[in-house]
Amino acid sequence: MEYQSNNNRNSSNNGTSRSENATQRLIRENVNFLIQQLEAGKSDALTAYLTAMSHFHNYSFGNILQIARQKPTATHVAGIYAWNQLGRRVKKGEKGIQILAPMIGVRRRKNADADEETANPNTPVLVGFRAVYVFDVSQTDGTELPSVLGVQGEVGEFRDRLVDFVNVQGIALEFNERIAPAMGVSYGGKIILLPGQTKAEEFSTLVHELAHEMLHKADRRTVTTQTVRETEAEAIAFVVAKAVGLEVGTASADYIQLYHGNASLLAESLEVIQRTSAVILAALEPKTEQDAQQEAAETTAA
Repeated sequence: MEYQSNNNRNSSNNGTSRSENATQRLIRENVNFLIQQLEAGKSDALTAYLTAMSHFHNYSFGNILQIARQKPTATHVAGIYAWNQLGRRVKKGEKGIQILAPMIGVRRRKNADADEETANPNTPVLVGFRAVYVFDVSQTDGTELPSVLGVQGEVGEFRDRLVDFVNVQGIALEFNERIAPAMGVSYGGKIILLPGQTKAEEFSTLVHELAHEMLHKADRRTVTTQTVRETEAEAIAFVVAKAVGLEVGTASADYIQLYHGNASLLAESLEVIQRTSAVILAALEPKTEQDAQQEAAETTAA
């Protein structure tokens, strides 16, 4: 499900407005719930949300909130049909996790040019969203699933992929012991890391500084505090490190308390964390054979 916030803000009184408003309402309710949990002293609620982001970075912001709220321990969700295709069955009596799925319709051309209508008679459009139910792998039995990332406390090839992504972004990466005691610093298209860190520490630090470079340009620095910027970067480092299988502690347990109950500001920041984490995690995924062939073709052509 694609990120929908721009559509939600710009929706007009068309067929999608009611569904998009429902999506926004769902986000607001979950954000308010999270604030209430933290005000009640349950700071582990934040960790559940950030962990959900690490597992479900391909899901929309609203659906991540839904999954984390309904089943904080979820790690891999799918519908009944998808589980059946993977050789697994949902256990009897298990309660589904409700999320929103897009409904795609067809916009038929009216009074269009005959040639254009023949070439592309109908256009698929998003007409709204519907409630569907998914189940976590813990709610199923059957064939063992292959490990998606296959990392247990080791960075493996993810470190090299992360460095490649940093280079593609045009960000210079250096190592310099003079920045001690800081683990890393970043400014104006350059990241400097403290040498001598473990691979896991170096990976997490690099993600943290990369998040600053991606998020905290001059335009956003004017509307956020240094504390917010640091906790956003730390939260992204938590999400990405968790996703690649590193053992990490709780990330900024007091993070949401920084917002003093401001739900709209909190929602905006969490969306930024989710969106940025998803971009980085996508860059860390192994290249498919098709990607490799395309990259080789582009290199040859150059």
